[in-house]
Amino acid sequence: MARPGKKPFVKEVKEFEEAVIQVDRVTRVVKGGRRLRFRATVVIGDKKGSVGYGIGKATEVQQAIQKAVAKAKKRLIKVPVYNGTIPHVIQVKFKASSVMMKPASVGTGIIAGGAVRQILELAGVHNILSKSLGSNNKINTTKATYEALTKLRLRPEMETDKQKAAKQENSEDRAAPEVKKMSKSEAKIMSNADKRLIKPVHAPKESPNGAKPNLKKD
Repeated sequence: MARPGKKPFVKEVKEFEEAVIQVDRVTRVVKGGRRLRFRATVVIGDKKGSVGYGIGKATEVQQAIQKAVAKAKKRLIKVPVYNGTIPHVIQVKFKASSVMMKPASVGTGIIAGGAVRQILELAGVHNILSKSLGSNNKINTTKATYEALTKLRLRPEMETDKQKAAKQENSEDRAAPEVKKMSKSEAKIMSNADKRLIKPVHAPKESPNGAKPNLKKD
């Protein structure tokens, strides 16, 4: 029980899921010597087509992650996902890193590793084939994957998974019957009225000799 005058603890529900790709110790040489800091690379997404990445630096790891999440929220993009995969083949190069992605059939899974896998999972992609070419630098690979997702083209003849889910939710809301609330007094009046409508059926009386009475039909 919460103390009087103190607000009860309520767990905050996060809108996006977070994944820390890499945390590095970086140094900067200044006049007084070296300045040590932490650099965090974070990816966020809702697994429904929205994803973004951010890089933050701070003297503490937690502060660097918070800065990276704040930057990632400003870089959110909508990824077109059709039947759990991307609409077409794409290959993008960023500096020395190159990422190639191909659509896959249902049941294939995410054939990817490292930063590419984390980004695709948070974007809501379930089936895809990918290959990371060139440098394995995680920051460059993250940027190459993000750029590839921004260049995906829409398919107007098909509905995305997010649109299908929204339609299904609307149909379920319409089909659900409305439940009318009733007070205890109203429920008691209704039950008494039902009892009055039901009349007891009396059985025919037997004659004193024990013979059954004749039931004549009109």
